[in-house]
Amino acid sequence: MRLLREGFPERPAYGTAVSDAILQRVAAGELGATLRLHRPARELAFSKHDRASAGFQSAVAAAREAGFEPVVRLAGGRAAAFHEGSLAIAWAVPCERPVAHTHERFERFASLIAGALGGLGVDARVGEVAGEYCPGAWSVNARGRVKLAGIGQRLIAGGAHSGAVVVVSESELLRSALVPVYRALELDWDPATAASVEDEVPGIGLGAVEEAILAELGREFELVETELDPVTLELAARYEARHLA
Repeated sequence: MRLLREGFPERPAYGTAVSDAILQRVAAGELGATLRLHRPARELAFSKHDRASAGFQSAVAAAREAGFEPVVRLAGGRAAAFHEGSLAIAWAVPCERPVAHTHERFERFASLIAGALGGLGVDARVGEVAGEYCPGAWSVNARGRVKLAGIGQRLIAGGAHSGAVVVVSESELLRSALVPVYRALELDWDPATAASVEDEVPGIGLGAVEEAILAELGREFELVETELDPVTLELAARYEARHLA
């Protein structure tokens, strides 16, 4: 499986467009299965559902006021925050019948992240925590009490994208951005459910979590590190506008 480590923290919408372009090319058979693992900057990832909300523009303004760049992400769900203390994962795979394997992909991805965190000493479990932000049955939590990672999917003809954000540190920064955004979107949630890996295992850094995720992937796949090619980057430039909030 192709492994990409390039991120675009200074240009969040373009970074999302890169994952969009990879999905399109994987689905078209131009690229093989590809996983991106990178470190984002501060961005507030809104879904298309959020964009249809009456409070969307107020939420965008709240995100910017909190120092987070708003973008429109690929997957569904509700608003989620990325920052320097988190890891972003985007996994694009070819699939003739993507809808038929939705559950299987969720289970595989969530189990992979939970397994990696478990190896670091976290009591990692898969399942929704009552009151969590961007709620989902395949969230990865700690102790059944706090959310550490969220997972979403985007399906198109010929391929599927699974995206995740793993919060490694700075959970207070996450909460400070999400509280005003969720207020603007008129969504109820409990900020106490938003946590980080470091809250569970003090001293854990981004590097250790990255290594654990790659080791977990390496149990199942041969990872071949590569770089983004010009065709994908050009396609991403064309897609960037549709990921601007």
